Amino acid sequence: MTTTNTISRTGGVDDVPVVRLVACGSVDDGKSTLIGRLLAETGSVPEDQLDYARRTRRGGSTIPVGEVDYSLLTDGLEAEREQGITIDVAYRHLYLPNGRRVIIADAPGHEQYTRNMAVAASNADVAVLLVDADRGIRDQTHRHLTVCALMGVRSIIIAINKMDLVRYDHAIFEELTGVVKAAAARLGLDEVSAIPVSAFEGENITKSATKMSWYHGPSILDALANWEPPPADHESPFRMPVQFVSRAEGNFRGYVGTVAAGTVHPGDEIVVADSGQTAIIDRIVTFEGDRDEARTGDAITITLDREVDVTRGDLLAASGATASGETAWPQPADRFSADLVWVGEESLMHGRSYLLTIGPRTIPATVTVVRHRRDVVTGQQLAARVLETNDIGRVEIATDTAIPMDAYSSIRETGGFLLVDRVSADTVAAGMVTHALRRSLNVVPHNYEVDRDARARLKHQRPRVVWMTGLPGSGKSTIADAAERRLHALGLHTYVLDGDNVRTGLNKDLGFTPEDRAENVRRVAEASKLMLDAGLVVLVALVSPFRNDRRAAREIFDADDFIEVYVDTPVEICAERDPKGLYAKAASGNLPNMTGVGQGYEVPEDPELILHGGGNLDEQVDTLVALIVGE
Repeated sequence: MTTTNTISRTGGVDDVPVVRLVACGSVDDGKSTLIGRLLAETGSVPEDQLDYARRTRRGGSTIPVGEVDYSLLTDGLEAEREQGITIDVAYRHLYLPNGRRVIIADAPGHEQYTRNMAVAASNADVAVLLVDADRGIRDQTHRHLTVCALMGVRSIIIAINKMDLVRYDHAIFEELTGVVKAAAARLGLDEVSAIPVSAFEGENITKSATKMSWYHGPSILDALANWEPPPADHESPFRMPVQFVSRAEGNFRGYVGTVAAGTVHPGDEIVVADSGQTAIIDRIVTFEGDRDEARTGDAITITLDREVDVTRGDLLAASGATASGETAWPQPADRFSADLVWVGEESLMHGRSYLLTIGPRTIPATVTVVRHRRDVVTGQQLAARVLETNDIGRVEIATDTAIPMDAYSSIRETGGFLLVDRVSADTVAAGMVTHALRRSLNVVPHNYEVDRDARARLKHQRPRVVWMTGLPGSGKSTIADAAERRLHALGLHTYVLDGDNVRTGLNKDLGFTPEDRAENVRRVAEASKLMLDAGLVVLVALVSPFRNDRRAAREIFDADDFIEVYVDTPVEICAERDPKGLYAKAASGNLPNMTGVGQGYEVPEDPELILHGGGNLDEQVDTLVALIVGE
């Protein structure tokens, strides 16, 4: 059988001097060995590294000392050598016979390190997907193929490795190739080729196979040398995220960034996508001097013909309209549909606030809905409320601030983002925007003349939100009730939002899983904000056990409007009181999600006030009321 190479497209070595390749697949499929042999046999590895690979052996290796262990040429971490798996992404440079340079990313195959593989794929032009001919196709093979498709890697070379272990059986190669190509077709990948190889014995890596007379296609090296890149994205509308604003003597003010898409010239009109302001490009400045044109990938500084409000993170884009009459730039929106590769160790919780990072910009964002989870083997869309580690799914995201984002399929740089955990600062997901939700563009807040300040003046009080958190039975509701009576007697207009009370109406659809608790806190915070706008002093009595959720609640308010109060009561006293019988139910196993028993409680790190639920009630109320009224 003759295996065709990846479809060629216009372009050449001079157009794209560097090709970015990601090698992926399941653990122990032989990626590091294949890449190591490619590097060694093309003279892309210094002699001292080859000598090291001859002298050093990882645990369990059967390669005699004196022969090259090619896997060591990419596995650099000591932990990788000890475990025999790739953990981090190793980057190496390969020089092709035609002079083109290839940057190879050896992506980890273990499920635990899918995040590393996603990072490697996000910048790749070509993927070499390895399959172990002896062990066959595994879930991680499908997962890596799916990630490649979502990340925009269009050219896939399937390397059916370890053919020596199956006696170079043609039928096995055809069977495995058929399964992977069918999965690729479901994902919309059409530039797919397959090559049978033995990285261990060197078959079909840099030279034609000698032990597979039935195969007449290219080696891995030939396929890479013959691959042609797509045309550079110079025809797309201009996009440039502003990395920073440069100021210099002589009133020089320039906007620095890298062109993400399109072409731009002095005299072109551009728009600040965030605000809609337009201006004419005056100069395009580089270290080599002024230029008449800048294209995709160029690092430049732009000056404009007039002063406009541009800050770090703003998106400069082509102005004008498309053939359909829509703007040529992405409209700022605060609701997006996106695909996520979830790599966090904890589950994705809809309703919980994360940090969304896109280019130089970082803003709070909330996953409001999980639409579905993708079965990476069958391609089916499965109903889901959460995403677990390594899950891939479609979600809806709400950002705190309206921002312009393109569809990832159109422009990677302005459509791809990361989600970051607000507490640990760990990256928990890689995201790809599918589209901005229309409802976010159609909702325009109306500014009424009677505002919060006017309502507060009418009531002769300062509105505040007092967020009381603590274990069940700690005394939050009791203190809130007594404090409201005291404030009411003083003539203040108040309202108490009690955790159990809101669950009988507004939040009656929510349970007590972490994701439902996050949504419970979000809804109560938004309701509190409306009451604050009405000029009220709002007392919230809510367990709200997780710091991340409480932090998200705080951040929707101005700094002086939110008071966090920790009702610190030992769990033994709470269990002894047990006014609702919750601790008894938890002890009998009938309440698995009980805070402090089945679920943890994260003590506030820096609350404005700590009250002692086991102390004198009047004293606690005096302290709380003094804080509310006295500030």
